[in-house]
Amino acid sequence: MKKLDAIYSGKSKTLYHTDEPELLIVSFKDDATAFNAQKMASLPEKGRTNNFFNTAIMQRLQKAHIPTHFVYQLSDTEAVVQSLTMIPVECVVRNRAAGSICKRLGIENGFIFKKPIFEFFYKDDALGDPIVNDEHILGLGWATQAQMDEMRRMTHAVNSVLEPYFDQAGLILVDYKLEFGVNAKGQLCLGDEFSPDGCRIWDKETGYIYDKDRFRQDLGNVIESYQLVAQKLGISL
Repeated sequence: MKKLDAIYSGKSKTLYHTDEPELLIVSFKDDATAFNAQKMASLPEKGRTNNFFNTAIMQRLQKAHIPTHFVYQLSDTEAVVQSLTMIPVECVVRNRAAGSICKRLGIENGFIFKKPIFEFFYKDDALGDPIVNDEHILGLGWATQAQMDEMRRMTHAVNSVLEPYFDQAGLILVDYKLEFGVNAKGQLCLGDEFSPDGCRIWDKETGYIYDKDRFRQDLGNVIESYQLVAQKLGISL
């Protein structure tokens, strides 16, 4: 496979065309951003760590029959993925309250929901990724009702796989975001990545924060914490 020109360079990854039209190469960067790119830094080993972490999680989800765009890991910082037409919404599942929902609803940080909460957000940094519902998504033509239903189902299916996996490792999977797209065969697939950049992870015993909130809140030891999560989950880096 030959890497061709870059299609897109985002906050944490760059996508490249290849000489196989249905396949792309994703390159994970060391760049870290927060607050819709208002805060930025370069963290050595971040790209490598997230690539290995994402590989392990995507493979675990595929074994659970959840379709993803992941094909195989190409190098320390690169992976081969299916080309997807992305749906411009983020799907968020919350097992506990943290972040924006605490501010929106006046909920105590760490509150345990009786059942996981699912939310849609419009993916737009300039607008602050606003929360949206089915009516917005249908009215604006971003996705069909069938696609929304399937995104919701698949996001909860991911939770049913990963929440107990993290729990058994002594970790709380507080919340996470997923993105979906449609491949060349018309199949809805999980896209983007799953890493500590896109979820909240706390220690069950101590409440220690292992995720990107360490960067957001200037807590330090960001990549060391990511790597410790991987170690606890049995992910080789």
